Amino acid sequence: MEDVIIGSHVSYKKDSGLVGSVREALSYGSNTFMLYTGAPQNTIRGSIDGKLVEEAYKLMGENNINPKNVVVHAPYIVNLASSDAEKFNFAVSFLKQEIKRTEEMGFDKIVLHPGSHVGAGEEIGLKNIIDGLNQVLKNDTSVDICLETMAGKGSELGKTFDEIKQIIEGVDDNTHLKVCLDTCHINDAGYDLSDFDLILDEFDKKIGLSRLAVLHINDSKNEKGAHKDRHENFGLGTIGFKKLLDVIYNPKLKDVPKILETPYVSEVDGSKDRSFPPYKYEIEMIKSKNFNDNLLEDIRKNYK
Repeated sequence: MEDVIIGSHVSYKKDSGLVGSVREALSYGSNTFMLYTGAPQNTIRGSIDGKLVEEAYKLMGENNINPKNVVVHAPYIVNLASSDAEKFNFAVSFLKQEIKRTEEMGFDKIVLHPGSHVGAGEEIGLKNIIDGLNQVLKNDTSVDICLETMAGKGSELGKTFDEIKQIIEGVDDNTHLKVCLDTCHINDAGYDLSDFDLILDEFDKKIGLSRLAVLHINDSKNEKGAHKDRHENFGLGTIGFKKLLDVIYNPKLKDVPKILETPYVSEVDGSKDRSFPPYKYEIEMIKSKNFNDNLLEDIRKNYK
């Protein structure tokens, strides 16, 4: 079996802190994970419990989870592309705080949605992102900001490698600017994952493979170029099992952490108050390279 650095989004709760995140990751058979240091929909954050961090590192060490492969994700509502001065300044200030929190945990990767111009236009939005990152990256830090490739929903920026390139090249000190490539997002943005090597070639030419620091591995509910950003469970969407495996096992990306953000599986009746994480079963499929035709049924049975 080939080694693969694979994990998923896990929860981060105040009472269990980072220890709870590590335990959840281990329950899925992961050797890495991604967390938000609070709810992704808001910027409410508590203090980092150093004792729980220390305990979490012990647990990671015992289970071969390299902290260098762990990823923090900034909340969705941080919008550096905003032309509203109050929202822009808040985004800059909060991102600085989130970098400090990431440093406190000892991690060095934070994924960031570049932002949405909200009607101001792409040129202005991209300029705002560059201005914001110039402010954020003024301070010495060991943390890399990984700009996420986006689907192009609404006024999202970062939907093409050219836009990501423009942002990186516009930042004065871009040493700590990297990229998080999301398979659902690039599919929905119009990239054809049938030949992933061609995508990597374009990425390398425009941005450089050395900047590709994280992969979000998600199937898509939508056809290529739909610009909708709706994730689907592994192998059940329009990208499909084989194409996603080709991404994960591409030899050029062997050392890049792969993170699942696939949706929870709800009850057969669609009940939203009963939904279950799919990651244990999806990771088993990825490691075995065998598609589970009963994926959703097995997930539901396991949690009942």
